[in-house]
Amino acid sequence: MKKLIVLLTLSFITISVFAQQHVRNLIPQPVSVTEKNGTLVLNALSKVAYSDAKLADLANQLQKKLSNANTTRATMAKQKPANAKLFLTLINDNTIKKDGYSLDVNASGVTIKANEPSGIFYGLQTLYQLFDKSFIKPATAKEQIWRLSYVTIQDHPRFQWRGLMLDVSRHFFTKDEVKRFIDDMVKYKFNTLHWHLTDDQGWRIEIKSYPKLTSVGAWNVKREGRFGTFAEPTDDEPRNYGGFYTQEDIKEIVQYAAERFVDIVPEIDVPGHSLAALAAYPELSCTPGNYKVNSGEKFMIWPGGGQHFYGLIDNTLCPANEKVYEFLDKVFGEVAALFPAEYIHMGGDETARNFWEKSEQIKMLMQEKGLKNLDEVQSYFVKRVEKIIESKGKKMIGWDEILQGGLPPNAAVMSWQGMKGGIEAAKQGRKVVMTPTDFVYLDYMQGDPVIEAPVYASLRLKKSYQFEPVPEGVDANLILGGQGNLWVEQIYNLRQVQYMIWPRAFAVAEILWSPKGTKDFNGFVKRVEKHFERLDAAETKYSPAIYDPEFKVAKKDSNSVLVTLIPEIEGLDFHYSFDNSFPDKFYPVYKEPLLVPKDAQTFRVISYRDGKPIGRMIIMPVEELKKRAGIK
Repeated sequence: MKKLIVLLTLSFITISVFAQQHVRNLIPQPVSVTEKNGTLVLNALSKVAYSDAKLADLANQLQKKLSNANTTRATMAKQKPANAKLFLTLINDNTIKKDGYSLDVNASGVTIKANEPSGIFYGLQTLYQLFDKSFIKPATAKEQIWRLSYVTIQDHPRFQWRGLMLDVSRHFFTKDEVKRFIDDMVKYKFNTLHWHLTDDQGWRIEIKSYPKLTSVGAWNVKREGRFGTFAEPTDDEPRNYGGFYTQEDIKEIVQYAAERFVDIVPEIDVPGHSLAALAAYPELSCTPGNYKVNSGEKFMIWPGGGQHFYGLIDNTLCPANEKVYEFLDKVFGEVAALFPAEYIHMGGDETARNFWEKSEQIKMLMQEKGLKNLDEVQSYFVKRVEKIIESKGKKMIGWDEILQGGLPPNAAVMSWQGMKGGIEAAKQGRKVVMTPTDFVYLDYMQGDPVIEAPVYASLRLKKSYQFEPVPEGVDANLILGGQGNLWVEQIYNLRQVQYMIWPRAFAVAEILWSPKGTKDFNGFVKRVEKHFERLDAAETKYSPAIYDPEFKVAKKDSNSVLVTLIPEIEGLDFHYSFDNSFPDKFYPVYKEPLLVPKDAQTFRVISYRDGKPIGRMIIMPVEELKKRAGIK
């Protein structure tokens, strides 16, 4: 009998600890968590109730998740029914901030309270994380059970704008793939999808006033490999790679997002990044010519050092051409009618000016309007675009280049070239969304280039977690929030989208939702690894780059390299070889900088934890190490 009591006690302790782990592994971290003694048991027969018709869809979604059956429906009741284990209720409580919620798990069940349905929705996202990973794809068997630790959570977001940007121009993603992207982002309380719909490689939104934007501008020649290095397509190659969203598709996706409390901010990128538009309507250029949608072949040069782009082809709409403003008036009119969001993004970035310098039309415009330089020419264009967008009942936001030559009167700024553009805009009293390359460009490589799809730069999870959207000395009220950006030049499919987003989007989500001052990278990593298990259960791809070392090299002498392995997270052992074999746990463990042997050709490294392999086998050519060390 004593043994039975001991076993039951140990079993109860194990269950309680297991349930508490889910409370402590939430991403993003809530404002306040109070754990209590006790465990609530739920199963597929547990009933859901709700207090207001506005919550019917959310309650029924929860009921279906529990029961995994479409026939089971939640119950509407002003007060929690005795037979209901979960209750969603709208209240009027001024202590709960916008989009905030209160979640309580106790002996009587689960109660989520909020002032508005959005708060209930975010409370549900937290609740779903309190369940173990079996809840992600629950079994149909009625004996399925879940244990939740007693807990009270008070929570609300730090920022209004919690965004991810998806570029669908370089490579097209289907309507269902965009919905999946939305499904994934809302699990972590993102509420803004910045949708990059037009660029040099494709125009993705149907504009009925200009049908050739999609019949011509949505299609290019398929290429695979490294974007920007492709051979120029020949005239006989089929232009059948791409696609676009009809206006009915757009309405469907917008509604789908709205049901998940996501605003979609559309971007029509002008005056640069406009080859797809010019392929359809070449008369919109300052430079007469036969334009084609770019397929990834080189057509621009970036000199660096803050200098402007140099175009091998003029990919800009002409600021001196009145037809351009007639075109944009109709385009933005149709866009505004499709998207309920407050803002429309007009791009404004990376404009090549070298063709403008030679344009007689531009010279005449400058003389007529008293414009001193090409920055002021772009500013003239941006200010006219703002008037067009405002005439459609929307506000304009653009990349930080719209600061050049003077900001339009009411424009918001998205700061991507570091934080400086956002700081400058805030000092002018403008609203800002912070999205700097050095912290939140999610298209950057997550690990070493020898194992990642090559892009411009690397960005480790640890660096993303250091992001702080409000710079010192800036009025926090002017910072709407921030977002992670995913440009897809080198991303061809949704699986690679997922790989690039996760886990760095966990860091972005936490920074934009959780209170300032709660960061702890080591603790965050532990939670991330628990969410890797959830991503596995959901069959969502992610990057394991946190287990890869960073390679730091130094030149020892004219032909020798000293290599240092820097871990991103704690608790890893790096086993290595130089003899062309594949190391395992019986190989040497890295302890100090290594002198690469004279005749070695490859340096192989794999990470282990607690005697088990956890990282990828990285094969580093010694020639690459020498190159990085400056040895020719």
